[in-house]
Amino acid sequence: MSWQEIETPGVIVDLTIVEANLKRMQDYCDAHGIRLRPHIKTHKINALAQMQLDLGAAGITCQKLTEAEAMLGSGASDILISYPMIGPQKAARLGALAGKARFTVAADSPMAIETAAAAAAIAGAEIGILVEFDSGMGRTGVVAPEAALALMQQVLATPGLRLAGLMTYPASAQTVTFMAALKPLLRAQGLDVPPLSVGGSPKAYQTHSLGGVDELRVGTYIYNDRNMIAAGAASVDDCALHVIATVISTPKPGHFIIDAGTKTLTSDLSGAAHPGYGYLRDYPDAVIERLTEEHGIVRIDPALPAPKIGEKIRIIPNHVCPVSNLHDTITVVRGDGVQDIWQVSARGATR
Repeated sequence: MSWQEIETPGVIVDLTIVEANLKRMQDYCDAHGIRLRPHIKTHKINALAQMQLDLGAAGITCQKLTEAEAMLGSGASDILISYPMIGPQKAARLGALAGKARFTVAADSPMAIETAAAAAAIAGAEIGILVEFDSGMGRTGVVAPEAALALMQQVLATPGLRLAGLMTYPASAQTVTFMAALKPLLRAQGLDVPPLSVGGSPKAYQTHSLGGVDELRVGTYIYNDRNMIAAGAASVDDCALHVIATVISTPKPGHFIIDAGTKTLTSDLSGAAHPGYGYLRDYPDAVIERLTEEHGIVRIDPALPAPKIGEKIRIIPNHVCPVSNLHDTITVVRGDGVQDIWQVSARGATR
């Protein structure tokens, strides 16, 4: 069976490309003495997490508790939830998991540490804490080295918790500046510099140049996408995941309609230099200029060849992670041949 025979809209993933992407990243981390902890939010599939672990990953990263619950089936024994847990409901759920693997969670507030401590008490198992600081993203993470030090001291003083280190996203020049300011504060308190975990696929292969990085959390590298191409971190041939769509209408010259809208491709864009809602592999000059829920409206120069009604086309998504979360299954291929169909086991893991 060829991928062109599958019903659309759908997703195909080429395992040959996946294997090459995984090996390249693992080899890089091994060469530079950096622990690789892949982020499974990109693929959300147990079999792919197991492939990453088999190649030498130190553990896996999840973004939410529901992802961690689903990934216990991958055989992962060391799981980081790179997101602060807040409140008694999260403590109860984390406590139910904490005895089933070695768990670490991110924290950037006293309440997040208190929640993890409550979970450790429920589980009767130690939980690690990565104190998170901001490196320019403007999301979670303390912004002052003094605040990071205070949280580290709170962790060290709290029974049931283990200070696993520091974390940030993305790795940047601000990461280096923050650590340079924190180190003398640690020395003044007689504390060693703890391990540092950073994330971000687009600049992953520059991580070693920052110095002092112990762990790398990356997700997109397994599939790659148009954003990774735009960042110069991947080529079209490095992209393992494609959305497959069918041309369903050609209402006028220079326009055609596909059966893939926001429910299939997401509405993420990729910058002014890469217009539209995805890259058409076989029609690179075409632009998916507009999406509705079920329709993709595509523009192409009328003088150029265009697909006909009924033709199936391959689209590289702008941002592959949310695309994974829109599909129940992926069709696994090698080249043109279909190998299997896999469930996206952590789809919808938002809590």
